[in-house]
Amino acid sequence: MRSERPGWHEAALCPPRAHGPPLPYAEFKTQPEDFQVEEELSFVPSGSGPHWLLRIAKRAANTRWVAGELARMARVQPHDVGYAGLKDRQAVTVQWFSVPASAAIATAEEWREVCTEEFSVLDVHANARKLKRGALAGNRFKIRLRDVVWSREQLNLKLERIREFGVPNYFGPQRFGRDGGNLDRAAEWARTAQAPHGRTEREFALSAARSLVFNAVLARRVALGAWCRLLPGDVANLDGSASHFGVSVIDEELLARLAAFDIHPSGAMWGHGVPATREEPLALEMAVAREFFDISQVLESAGLEQERRALRCAVRDLEVEVESGTATLGFRLGRGQYATAVLREICALDVAGDVAWSDSPPP
Repeated sequence: MRSERPGWHEAALCPPRAHGPPLPYAEFKTQPEDFQVEEELSFVPSGSGPHWLLRIAKRAANTRWVAGELARMARVQPHDVGYAGLKDRQAVTVQWFSVPASAAIATAEEWREVCTEEFSVLDVHANARKLKRGALAGNRFKIRLRDVVWSREQLNLKLERIREFGVPNYFGPQRFGRDGGNLDRAAEWARTAQAPHGRTEREFALSAARSLVFNAVLARRVALGAWCRLLPGDVANLDGSASHFGVSVIDEELLARLAAFDIHPSGAMWGHGVPATREEPLALEMAVAREFFDISQVLESAGLEQERRALRCAVRDLEVEVESGTATLGFRLGRGQYATAVLREICALDVAGDVAWSDSPPP
């Protein structure tokens, strides 16, 4: 399967852009403060219950490590600590964790005093349940790009298109692991029909495989200019939810909702069965599944069902501050959407050590 790896990496990491060639290369994440993100919960803490929700600021520390430190402090098992999403290590982030209220640190006051070199507790709320993965409404980003050589006018043209149309909702290279390692696990699974050892490795391989197929579907739609518009036979996604409905006639009401980012065309998250699309969208998705037949078979044999994901993401509250040689972008994305998908529509950059995502290496 190694011989097929370059093609896989191209499909996963070098999908086509929607808004034209990128502006020249800019430095990205030269220090943690250049990438700031804050989680927004999808619910209001209940105010009582057997768990503490901890709002934590961390710097240059990955989510799982912080969760492990919280478990150590609370003298509980690592699986007793909950978190809603994984955040980059090379960043300054504010995110939520949960710990049992019956732990060694038993009061909100004690948790508020927790402060280490890597993280500190900002706020504490009692809650009825452990925090589950995905329990987010979205994330707010503040990202600084350095050594920019483009003009404010060039940047504004890009931002105007992003505000009007959004960006393709690609899975970023983080999804595929360092140097595409999760793709390699999926490839080996497809080649040998043997799942990776260990639950975590298996989940990472399946996630990378499914994301690969989705990115390929979206890349086809971008090439057709149909990633941000509905086609007859599409399945539309309601913004910010997992709800979908079939599209037969594209009327003025649907067009208005599409323009307002209330709905989006969706693409297949591959699994057992046939996608819910019809006509041209179904033919396109089936063609991609045939192209990645071995991977599609792995996903089906693992018991995954057909699901849907929006083909585009709305980039809300988009603003920019430009100073000499730097541009600082602020924006909000929905849950499960990647800031790198926004940045790559603006300029070439090196993401997670994989310049392939930029299509343009640094000088």
